[in-house]
Amino acid sequence: MKTTILIHCPDQPGIVHAVTGFIQEKGGNVVYLDQHVDQEADVFFMRLESDFDSQEYELEQFRKSFEKEIASPYAMKWQVYQNGDKPRMAIFVSKYNHCLYDLLSRYHAGELQVTIPFILSNHAALAPIAEQFNIPFHHVPVTKETKAKAEEKQLRLLRDQKVDFIVLARYMQIVSSTLIGNYLNKIINIHHSFLPAFAGAKPYHAAFERGVKIIGATSHYVTKELDAGPIIEQDVTTVSHSHSISDFIAKGRDLEKIVLSRAVRLHVQRKTIVYNNKTVIFS
Repeated sequence: MKTTILIHCPDQPGIVHAVTGFIQEKGGNVVYLDQHVDQEADVFFMRLESDFDSQEYELEQFRKSFEKEIASPYAMKWQVYQNGDKPRMAIFVSKYNHCLYDLLSRYHAGELQVTIPFILSNHAALAPIAEQFNIPFHHVPVTKETKAKAEEKQLRLLRDQKVDFIVLARYMQIVSSTLIGNYLNKIINIHHSFLPAFAGAKPYHAAFERGVKIIGATSHYVTKELDAGPIIEQDVTTVSHSHSISDFIAKGRDLEKIVLSRAVRLHVQRKTIVYNNKTVIFS
């Protein structure tokens, strides 16, 4: 049985030795270890993968022993996952289909080790894509008058389907603080990298008029402060005076697909730790 452990705690001597020694004592073999110390904050971060004899390993017993013998003495915040368990990922979309198609194509090809219980949209336009991939589609319209009821329905669907995390694949609605509170650091968004310099409905037009030389995309965890959550992944591409607005949009959408899929993969592979509105991303 393979497990992944994510840890962060106040930095002090002996942490690696204590953790690896504990795993060895429990019959495990460390097959991967990556660590980082934020020297300004004096915080230690670690990601560790181990193999255990499946006949002797029991997850809940491991949790209790690790908490008592290691986590509590070192004041750790930690999580342990069994490799092979597929997290349940809900996708929220509006009318743009490029990120949705990309995620579903990667999922269908086996690149994303997740289960997708449903796709949700505030419009009905992308229902045929969900049908094409044989995934349930829920149309939940959102207006100023119906927003509260729509959010209640969203939360009910998420709970009923035991969703682990949400991907906003160009979902053009502001997510409520209630939803964020229920899925803290478990909602992944994608947007262009022009914010806040080129905020608004037409950022590519504004960037074109300004004569920028690079455009980009950013994927981050959603927080109550709009588009200011911990960044997971970013990328850029060059542009020049020879490119039109439609070129900017096409290049931007390509980046959005790539950056969002990378961010989702990092989250699914348990390679992210959020701390003080920043992320530690393990290799």
